Amino acid sequence: MLTTKRALTFGAGALASALALAACSSGNVSTDSGSAGGGGGNVTLNVATVNNGQMKDMEKLKSEYEKANPGTTVNFQVMEEGDLRAAVTADVASGAGQYDIVTIGAYETPQWGANGWLVDLTPDLESDSAYDVNDLLPPVRDVNTYDGKLFAVPFYGESSILMYNKEVLDKAGVTLGDTPTWQQVADAAKKVNSADMAGICMRGKPGWGDLFAPLTTVVQTFGGNWYDEQWNATVDTPEWKQAVTFYKTMLDESGEKDPVSYSFNECLTALKEGKAAMWADASVAASMLEADDSPVKGKMGYAHMPVEKTQQSGWLWSWNLAIPSSTKQKDAALKFVKWATSKDYIKLVGQQIGWSNVPPGSRTSTYEIPEYKEAAAAYAPITLDVMSSVNPKQPGVNPQPWVGIQYVSIPEFQDVGNQCAQLVADYLAGRSSVDDALAKCQSLAQAAGDKHKS
Repeated sequence: MLTTKRALTFGAGALASALALAACSSGNVSTDSGSAGGGGGNVTLNVATVNNGQMKDMEKLKSEYEKANPGTTVNFQVMEEGDLRAAVTADVASGAGQYDIVTIGAYETPQWGANGWLVDLTPDLESDSAYDVNDLLPPVRDVNTYDGKLFAVPFYGESSILMYNKEVLDKAGVTLGDTPTWQQVADAAKKVNSADMAGICMRGKPGWGDLFAPLTTVVQTFGGNWYDEQWNATVDTPEWKQAVTFYKTMLDESGEKDPVSYSFNECLTALKEGKAAMWADASVAASMLEADDSPVKGKMGYAHMPVEKTQQSGWLWSWNLAIPSSTKQKDAALKFVKWATSKDYIKLVGQQIGWSNVPPGSRTSTYEIPEYKEAAAAYAPITLDVMSSVNPKQPGVNPQPWVGIQYVSIPEFQDVGNQCAQLVADYLAGRSSVDDALAKCQSLAQAAGDKHKS
């Protein structure tokens, strides 16, 4: 990660943007302030989290925690990813104190920790032998560390992989290896595409964490990236144009209808319901496709994320639990965070919800649990393999001046990524040209890059 305070300071303009986004977000929070102080009375913890399946499972299991901790009530505010980012950024940056626990990504943690917005968890976690902080997987522990301090703990970690319905591909005579190219995937998608089933589903919904999560990895393996080593924007380049044009062509020929309305949850549903044959996205989705209630359980195949010019093109991400410095419930919040990211919680999920639903990619010991190894046999090994193989220091063809794969670890990227994602989504929807979209994105990216030139 960038180590200068200048690089890590969240600018006033970005904060104002986040506050505006939060005001119009569909994820407005309750104004209930029934929290009590840490003096032994009743405590209410307000948790902001994303509407992914693993987090919804945490909300389902909160009653177990409340039973074991009388007097503590845990309120969940579950939001779509974009709404969560806007609301939490505004709250934490302003010190409003609306949330006691927040779900944030690997992108935010080091920057927010450096700014003093988050509680340093290191002393409490390292002094608790039962928590076993050294059991946290090194890649996801590292991305949540700044200046040797752990400011968030992973709830789950992931890379990205290709997921495909083996029955559909077999019927069409299509075979994919463990390390396919993007062209092989596009060709396969065309062969299995039909009026009733899209050949492939890919994110198209605007947002740096939506459309640009997979698209940035496509750009990188095609030879492009956001910046060169001198922080000159490189969006308006042949490599970007080739990658973005490829993405649109593949969706036009074989993708879901109206891709700009699709992100993670929509593609997950499409694969489960037999409305899409393939999907390249977060590896955590495999656990949901293999869940006991999944219609495609046992029918799926998994491979490394498709490539073009690089050997790997998976991303590295974790959703993490952090405690804002503004909370008045630090001790109670810390106790819940430790519970929700503990070895015992992982076993609780397995026993009560199902072993395939266990949060992956957070703890080494998870992969030693016999029940999990059996339930996750189809995807756990490849998830660990991909997470261990990707290189967040140089995911693309050329060196980069930041650490991160599907994001640029500068404060301005949240705004730049969101605006550029809207421009590219307009292109995907046929409302603009690729040249116009990339030219405008180039200007936005360059203005941000100029702030980090030495």
